[in-house]
Amino acid sequence: MTDNDTVHGRLAGKRVLVTQADDYMGPATVALFGAAGAEVVADARDLTRPGACEAAVADAGRVDVLVANLASPNYSGLTVGEVDDATWAHAFDVMVHPLHRLTRAVLPQMRERRSGKIVVFGSAVALKGLKTLCAYSAARAAQVGYVQSVGVEVAPDNVQVNLIAQNYVENPVYYPPELRANERFQASLKRQVPLGRLATAEEDARFALFLASDESDFFVGQAIPFSGGWVQR
Repeated sequence: MTDNDTVHGRLAGKRVLVTQADDYMGPATVALFGAAGAEVVADARDLTRPGACEAAVADAGRVDVLVANLASPNYSGLTVGEVDDATWAHAFDVMVHPLHRLTRAVLPQMRERRSGKIVVFGSAVALKGLKTLCAYSAARAAQVGYVQSVGVEVAPDNVQVNLIAQNYVENPVYYPPELRANERFQASLKRQVPLGRLATAEEDARFALFLASDESDFFVGQAIPFSGGWVQR
């Protein structure tokens, strides 16, 4: 449960647009940012549809913080020869193209005000090679490259763009309850993750809250691991 005393007022007066608000890191982010005083626009539309990203920004109006929560199934287990064109394209349609369209749509108002934050929920697989994950890893790596480039481009306008390179975060899609209860998974978790556990969604959202707040103004174009030590950079 959120400790309101530690987040109260940190986003007071800020208007935050959260995409894919019903999925992945959306619910935890909406709840925590609301507790921090933000006016949260929880958008759940399909951002792969033509014009959807631009409409999400237009409908939100003023956007002080964009939280780009863009995720899809990771297609784990498919060898490179098994990844067909549709699977490859889907990874980029869900996680890469909307990131550019959302950013392109929201940046003019942020640059005009000389103030803004874009926080991307990415993945640590972009920083560490894993077998049978090429489409997902490539799309996540594209997000990192995009954030690094755009981050340094818009920094002079006092807009900070950063990415959370996460892995091993509680999520009903990637880590459903039956998997978390499996003894083999628990053993693997202890072997793979130095902390030996999954992060909670709230822990991840608290990191996003820091990057969305005025406390993070000196972070520019960073892809910051959040993985319990699974990857270091």
